[in-house]
Amino acid sequence: MNRVVQRCCGLDVHKASVTACVRVPGQSDSHPRYEVGEFATTTQGLLQLRDWLASLEVELVGMEATGAYWKPVYYLLEDDFELWLLNARHMKNVPGRKTDVKDAEWICQLVEHGLVRPSFVPPKEIRELRNLTRYRKA
Repeated sequence: MNRVVQRCCGLDVHKASVTACVRVPGQSDSHPRYEVGEFATTTQGLLQLRDWLASLEVELVGMEATGAYWKPVYYLLEDDFELWLLNARHMKNVPGRKTDVKDAEWICQLVEHGLVRPSFVPPKEIRELRNLTRYRKA
């Protein structure tokens, strides 16, 4: 299959941790290298994730939308990277992929080949307006 994105990342986000898999071009185009890292969901952990992704020159980050756990990760990374929030139903859970690392690799491969579409996430200004409206209504 053709690669759409040369340097991409797949994130498997949980309540306390984020597992990241980054595809880095290898010596030959047919054998890419995958680097895996695990980070805490604290501010310091997410800043380490951001710095790690920047050091690997990642162009696109894809993450699975699970509950509300994706929000802090998305909000912290949105200024530095192109982010895709992916619908879990569109990624088809493949049998045998039961670990966080395998999930992150699978997300990375789907993004790399352009096999998923991002979900709509409103721009920052609209999200802030929504929060203000909800606060005022409450």
